[in-house]
Amino acid sequence: MLRLFLSCLLAVAVISCKDQKQYSLPASDPDNGGLVLPGNFEAVVVAEGVGRARHLVVNDNGDIYVKLTYNDAMDGRGGTVALRDKDNDGKADVISYFGDYRDEGGQPAGISIYNGYLYTTTVKYVLRNKLTPGQLVPESKTETILTDEDTALFRHWHSAKPIAFDNKGNMYVPFGGPTDAAQDINTAGPAGMPGGKGLDPAPDLEWHAGVWKFDANKTGQTQKDGTKYSTGIRSVLGIAWNPMDNTLYIAMNGMDNFHTRYPNLYTAWQAAVLPSEPLLKVTENSDFGWPYAYWDHMQNKNILQPGYGGDGKIVGRASKFDKPVMGFPGHWAPMDLLFYQGNQFPERYKKGAFIAFHGSTDRSPYPQAGYIVCFVPFENGAPTGKWEVFADGFTGIDTVVNTSDAKYRPMGLATGPDGSLYISESNEGKIWRVMYKGDKAKFGEAQLAPMEARKSRTYIKTPDEIKDNLGKGGEMAGLIMFNSYCSSCHQRDGKGDNNRYPPLVGSEWVAGDKERLMNVILNGLNGEITVNGKKFNGQMPAHGSFLDDYAVASIVTYVKRRFNKESKFILTSEEVGKMRSKTKK
Repeated sequence: MLRLFLSCLLAVAVISCKDQKQYSLPASDPDNGGLVLPGNFEAVVVAEGVGRARHLVVNDNGDIYVKLTYNDAMDGRGGTVALRDKDNDGKADVISYFGDYRDEGGQPAGISIYNGYLYTTTVKYVLRNKLTPGQLVPESKTETILTDEDTALFRHWHSAKPIAFDNKGNMYVPFGGPTDAAQDINTAGPAGMPGGKGLDPAPDLEWHAGVWKFDANKTGQTQKDGTKYSTGIRSVLGIAWNPMDNTLYIAMNGMDNFHTRYPNLYTAWQAAVLPSEPLLKVTENSDFGWPYAYWDHMQNKNILQPGYGGDGKIVGRASKFDKPVMGFPGHWAPMDLLFYQGNQFPERYKKGAFIAFHGSTDRSPYPQAGYIVCFVPFENGAPTGKWEVFADGFTGIDTVVNTSDAKYRPMGLATGPDGSLYISESNEGKIWRVMYKGDKAKFGEAQLAPMEARKSRTYIKTPDEIKDNLGKGGEMAGLIMFNSYCSSCHQRDGKGDNNRYPPLVGSEWVAGDKERLMNVILNGLNGEITVNGKKFNGQMPAHGSFLDDYAVASIVTYVKRRFNKESKFILTSEEVGKMRSKTKK
């Protein structure tokens, strides 16, 4: 009996050791591959230049699979890239491309491994391939799990179909809203045009703007084979099943264009920081209010959408919708959501969520924002309401005026079998592996404090509101707008290119009548002109159709002060409005 008892103990010990396999972590890069991380976290660049990466997943043997953007197919690459580190130095030794966009149905959206299958998704399909142990590139027949039969789906990116799986064999797939805010295009016009009422009831809600539940193992399904699980969800790329509470979570992309559509209701500042990018706890039959409502993280409430009679303060029918568990600043563009379940990081990271923010494109005249990986701590099964900067350094600069200024844009998140966190980015195809190499028991405020201080950076900090064109505030707004819309031709130093585009420095067009300068920006200019004694014959496009009165006033104020040294010059939005009315064609 004693011998049998000892044998059982030995067997348990062997199984326990197997379950708690120890991994040897590779050396990190001297500069962590450009990333800034909390203390005792380090990073190594697994690969770069693999293609414009989207989401990624890591198999239980360490093989990495990454979805690539549609444009990479034009470069002769497949839709997915597989990477393998053969010598455990942290660097990919084998890189193989597979898949064909002609068969995959447009832009990629997600990738996951479930029950031994590699699932890949696009705006049209959910596909899967059986993975063979030890084989990097799957050679099995591609099975089609789901096909989106919407013939108009290629017109909107919101149809992207990232996926999540629960522990009962179900697959959850979002079908995004095909419009920004369910506008009647006959009254609203294209995105960014003023005005427009929302359709009521919104027809998009029948087959879009929600999450459907499917059988994860059944092939040949269409949307009609699924069950509508939740609604009122505009656009999703970050979706994950949380094993802590066995619930689906989504990081949603909010609406756009509040100031350009409703300039009398929302300032440029409000449109830059609203509506929130909310984190949703999605339960069956939940309704988060799109398009009738949006989440305002500063007021901490659902607000009636302006297309349905809202003014930024009215709640009205928005009160009946489910509330997010927390909200992030507007336009940060959450791309991926991950609940960490590894054993390498300090225990606190197993009680919360990582979110990768791609960064904004439409915050002018304020700096673009996002471009970081955040961590959201949970307590008692819910977010604390605070968030932390976990990985920074992607932008490479302190102020992102144009989205293209950011060197890297975080995209995908995945956990490796050793508990490392993998991050992909979509500009240059760089992939990082983040590791913890400190004493987990001693991790705390000393490691987190430097990351908290980074929240003061312009691409993270919520900008102060600029209410008019006076003083320093107006000049900063003008600088941002000038760099966004004027510097590509006239150059940031205002000296032009000495060929096609005339200088602004010393120009009689800048030193002269402010009305003439306003008119040129609003309505453009064609034909030959003389600037500083030199003839130029080109075309200055009209900017009045997409720049509001505030933006034009900011640019003129900046140009006059910066390039003609008129330090006290001020142009108001009202003056621009009068000129717009006077010169309207």
